[in-house]
Amino acid sequence: MADQDRLAAERIARLHDLARAATADGQFDRARAYVRRARRVAERNRLSLPRDFRRFTCDACDAYLRPGVNARVRTRSGHVVVTCDCGAQSRYPYE
Repeated sequence: MADQDRLAAERIARLHDLARAATADGQFDRARAYVRRARRVAERNRLSLPRDFRRFTCDACDAYLRPGVNARVRTRSGHVVVTCDCGAQSRYPYE
């Protein structure tokens, strides 16, 4: 089972890179498909997504977020607020 988990983690990492590249090229629908596929691979293999993947994807619309392009990032007292174009917000603490 360890080999299967390793393969799934590698596939998730590859899909993350593809989603980042597609968003940089302006292909938001393709990036959204990559994000959905990566989440499905993680669910099937009962793996958690890497932190940077979770922080740069919208839970509501599955968009890959790029600050200044399709996401707004603001700092508040003790946390970062990331707002997607769809209106969904995520909050992450910082030191």
